[in-house]
Amino acid sequence: MHRATKIVATIGPASSTQDILLQMIQAGADVVRLNFSHGTADDHRQRAEFVREAARQAGREVGIMADLQGPKIRVGKFENGKTTLVAGNTFILDAECELGNDDRVGLDYKDLPRDLKPGDTLLLNDGLIVLSVARVIGNEIHTVVKIGGDLSNNKGINRQGGGLTAPALTAKDMEDIRTAMSLGADYVAVSFPKNATDMEMARQLANIAGAPYGIKPKMIAKIERAEAIPALQGILDASDGIMVARGDLAVEVGNAAVPALQKRMIKMARDANKFVITATQMMESMIHAPVPTRAEVSDVANAVLDGTDAVMLSAESAAGKYPVQTIETMAAICVEAEKSEHVELDKDFLDRTFTRIDQSIAMGALFTAYHLGAKAIVALTESGSTALWMSRHWTHVPIFALTPRTGSERAMAIYRNVTSLHLDTSSDRDIALAQALEVVVGKGYAARGDMVVLTVGEPMGQAGGTNTLKIVRVGEPV
Repeated sequence: MHRATKIVATIGPASSTQDILLQMIQAGADVVRLNFSHGTADDHRQRAEFVREAARQAGREVGIMADLQGPKIRVGKFENGKTTLVAGNTFILDAECELGNDDRVGLDYKDLPRDLKPGDTLLLNDGLIVLSVARVIGNEIHTVVKIGGDLSNNKGINRQGGGLTAPALTAKDMEDIRTAMSLGADYVAVSFPKNATDMEMARQLANIAGAPYGIKPKMIAKIERAEAIPALQGILDASDGIMVARGDLAVEVGNAAVPALQKRMIKMARDANKFVITATQMMESMIHAPVPTRAEVSDVANAVLDGTDAVMLSAESAAGKYPVQTIETMAAICVEAEKSEHVELDKDFLDRTFTRIDQSIAMGALFTAYHLGAKAIVALTESGSTALWMSRHWTHVPIFALTPRTGSERAMAIYRNVTSLHLDTSSDRDIALAQALEVVVGKGYAARGDMVVLTVGEPMGQAGGTNTLKIVRVGEPV
């Protein structure tokens, strides 16, 4: 069964062998996420090599996403590993403290005292612990515990409503970008960007680091700060895609606000011709259980119905007991949800203007394929732009993007309803079209007598040059 929604799977201790990675790719993983919050450069390099080899064995390209840690603001370490905070008691966050105890703990972000004032609310450990700032004295933040619990080493800190001044790119992130480019990452996900400038700086660093390897990665903005919401359009314009990172975002804006924000972000991304990933706790119970909860099934299905390009697994595939089974389950949910999706193609095209020839051809191919009941759309593309534009509109007609560029093939792995395939370029248009049909038919995506819509650019081999639309029946001369 054709699945339009893509799956991003994080790899970690539970999924770092070539055998498990091969099973994950065969089960439906389209993009593999390397979480740079954990592990060494050598760990990531080896995992990337395993991914490439597993993909080769599976007979298809998958994308690699390098997810930067960003300025995760955390408490320091405790002399006994943890403490228990009790509601009503006082507790001090001390930027100068080396090892914490029952009264205070250190901070890895030393400027936090300068960002706070009395009355601010701090949320620790993903909001499970709540502290109210009573006063700030020098490097010490004196708080009153509102909601207590166990606080252990290195747990995260958020300020309710956002407003922390930590820069989006740390020195570690800049080094990790260099590592990511050296291992051939196709996407770089930037944590906690506040505005377009953060993304522009990250792209510049990634392009410079990728130049020796011939790589220009797709840049993904992780929307997880309250400040990012009013700046969303600018961030979208400066990015290739966004991630609805519901964990830290929920802590900053409140859980109740996230579902509506998710729908809004997905719509804004699609309207801006950007891709979008929905992430965090999608199949959380499958870290330990072989089946998801009904609520998790609905969560994944609703993201699909919202129009997300991809759904993401974090700890479920990185550290869970059932990484392969989780991907299989998620894939099945996506397929079932897609069956009920309503096509509004004609409505989408109302009041829409196209200024580029290649974009007009892409939209024409969609419209034609949908109304003629074509079996497939086959796009010959260099950069993948044509396939991206087509994928912003839902038609139930699968899109097959054939390219001679391996980098484009991997970049398109995250686009909704796009299957990227390799096709060596022919300078003769008719030969190239015939070869493209052979590939699609050979892989079982179309059969003799099926109607197929083809797009191609002349002269061949130029990015952004799609200018021809052709309708053919398989088995008849192209």
